[in-house]
Amino acid sequence: MLKRQLIMEKALELFAKQGFEATSVQQITEQCGISKGAFYLSFKSKDELILALIDHFMAQIISDVDHLVKNTIKSEKLLYEFYFLTFSSFQKHTDFAKILITEQSQFVNKELLLKTKYYDHLIDKNILSLIDRLYGEERISTKYDLLYSIKGFMRTYSELFLFYKLPIDMDLLCKSLVEKTNLLARQTTIPFINQELIDILNCPIHEEVSKEQLLKTIEQKLEEIEESIEKESLQLLKQHLTNPSLSPAIVKGLLENIRNHPHCKWITYQLRNYYQL
Repeated sequence: MLKRQLIMEKALELFAKQGFEATSVQQITEQCGISKGAFYLSFKSKDELILALIDHFMAQIISDVDHLVKNTIKSEKLLYEFYFLTFSSFQKHTDFAKILITEQSQFVNKELLLKTKYYDHLIDKNILSLIDRLYGEERISTKYDLLYSIKGFMRTYSELFLFYKLPIDMDLLCKSLVEKTNLLARQTTIPFINQELIDILNCPIHEEVSKEQLLKTIEQKLEEIEESIEKESLQLLKQHLTNPSLSPAIVKGLLENIRNHPHCKWITYQLRNYYQL
């Protein structure tokens, strides 16, 4: 296991038990069995480590949801699949989901606040795309209220298994939320949240990623993964980024090869958006 990955895994265990603030770098290094010097070779500070954890887990969730919304052929299954994927991700990453929900309101570091706001903005974009696919122009006036309702469902119902550890019938939960969401979408007529309010809430957030940034990320990922079809595909994508020669269909196929690798989810998402696939 790479030292950076070891630090992230052990730190997450401590953060889940004690919270971000109460966990020191000393405790993390003791848990990992490494020196402080070794820690600072991987991360400049505890805040940078927290940012890396947020990047790692949020990138996986957002990339998976983005792929689902864009590639689910049967629209009638999309809402169920969206809820199922979201709650399954929360269950899989229980420790992270729990501390993010409880701790992000305590962030005083500006970079941490901007990071969580950035990912929240990406989640909003995914959900709005889902709403557009499911309900189209029919719900244009109330789509932002529906967005906030869906996010409320996600947060509130996830607490049942994150904090109370109740046995959850995931299939029943998703079917119930599909019914509730459809009722809200079809019956709500009085909008509260409008475009003007959304513009105020969403201060300008830099989203465009340059080719140079993509190449830098790919280089990093190539160092992290072992020889495999994913690594070969990533190398071909890097070559295409430098010297475009592949058809959109081949690029899409290469992205499909790497999208399920835990180290490649975010770069898959970024490349999909860069090539508008």
